[in-house]
Amino acid sequence: MAETDPKTVQDLTAVVQTLLQQMQDKFQTMSDQIIGRNILFLNELDDMSCRIDDLEKNIADLMTQAGVEELEGENKAPAPNKS
Repeated sequence: MAETDPKTVQDLTAVVQTLLQQMQDKFQTMSDQIIGRNILFLNELDDMSCRIDDLEKNIADLMTQAGVEELEGENKAPAPNKS
């Protein structure tokens, strides 16, 4: 047996408790990293959503300025000239 092998039940209990604590610490670290990444992802997703909303508004404004009206969903047609 090696010098570090547990000799008594108390030694074995201490070794098991140490291993369990190390596993718990690693699990907590990994959980924190995953949560942190998820928060970053959600923030980026929210930012992207806002940018898309702004882009849609800008496109609608440009279409209005160009005299293009939206007809039935995706079909677009220029507004009639008033000449």
